[in-house]
Amino acid sequence: MPRKLVLSLLAAAAMAACSSTPPATSSQPVNPPAAAPAPAAQTSPAQPDANAVDPAAIKALQDMGASLQTLKQFEVDISLTGERVLQDGQKLQHTATANLDVVQPNKIRAQMRSARSQRDLIYDGKTVTLYQPEQKYYSQAQFSENLAALVDRLRDRYGVEVPSADLFLWGTPAAPVDNMTSAMNAGQDIIAGDLCNHYAFRQGQFDWQIWISAGARPLPRKLVITNRTDEARPQSITLYRWNLNPKFGNATFAFTPPPGAKSAEFVPLKSR
Repeated sequence: MPRKLVLSLLAAAAMAACSSTPPATSSQPVNPPAAAPAPAAQTSPAQPDANAVDPAAIKALQDMGASLQTLKQFEVDISLTGERVLQDGQKLQHTATANLDVVQPNKIRAQMRSARSQRDLIYDGKTVTLYQPEQKYYSQAQFSENLAALVDRLRDRYGVEVPSADLFLWGTPAAPVDNMTSAMNAGQDIIAGDLCNHYAFRQGQFDWQIWISAGARPLPRKLVITNRTDEARPQSITLYRWNLNPKFGNATFAFTPPPGAKSAEFVPLKSR
């Protein structure tokens, strides 16, 4: 998995806590009649090789990214689930949600909610605003680049993660696919009533799975990331619900400080 994809998805899931062709069937072959001699080396039908990189799986990921890059505007509701591992190995699960209103290439309103935090991110192509509704504090900075650049800027300079920032990176050079050690087609599943192709990948210390709509528009519907650096194998799970025909008003990407709101400066991360 691309470094940026891993980091952004894991951080987003932790917000609450701190081919249309399926692979060959994995069922066992039917036993031959009793009178027939068994083959000398009977084997089960071909199964995905966990150590192989299937070019078709890589192509499916690239096609999904290319499709995402063609979207002019969209709304996506995101459900995030993350696991926190205690010192004794017990895992605790926490959830969060996010709603993204997007107009490419440079407008976004993201509402991020969990039991522990509330944040709104608004960018109109000129000014980026981070607002905390509970504390009524907002920070603003001037910016004029696209959303992929904004994602990098917020993370690298201010430590601010945009949930599912990979939606703006897939299909670009920032999300390389040449460092996979495993890539396979894992069949098909139904995600929220949508038939999806299921793919599994391994990159570095992370295993990840993605379910992509099998229809004319290959959109990501579910993403699962497993951290193999921890023996407890904690996971983050992201579910996407898409609206490709949203109606945005003039105020969608504008920020007007509510009564009583106070301005606070963005604080850059300390140099390492």
